[in-house]
Amino acid sequence: MSRKVHTFQILGEPASKANSRKIVTMRGKPVSIKSDKARNYVKTFSQQCEKLDELFTSDVCVEMLIYYASRRPDLDESLILDCMQGYVYENDRQVKQKNIYWALDRDSPRTVVRVSPLETGDIPSYLRCLP
Repeated sequence: MSRKVHTFQILGEPASKANSRKIVTMRGKPVSIKSDKARNYVKTFSQQCEKLDELFTSDVCVEMLIYYASRRPDLDESLILDCMQGYVYENDRQVKQKNIYWALDRDSPRTVVRVSPLETGDIPSYLRCLP
């Protein structure tokens, strides 16, 4: 894909992936599955995110501003990165650079996402000189 940037917004508050599992019993054995909040967010995401005609196929930089409805949630973009697979890029392993920001909007929780190709040499020079 050429040097193109894709920006979009998803309404709703994402679940923290670290806290989005629950234990249920299936066939007499305990199994870990996504929480109701996480499953609902995945569904919400898939309804709102337009699938790109041409997915990003190389390494990308992802920038997000996540607006939460309260101060309680930890900043966690993991579930959103998972949801973007097959909609924006092929696999979340392509994400080699992230800039994630936390914000508060009690009335309209949402996430603003910007994805751009990451090319060799895109690492800031001040980081390359560190031991």
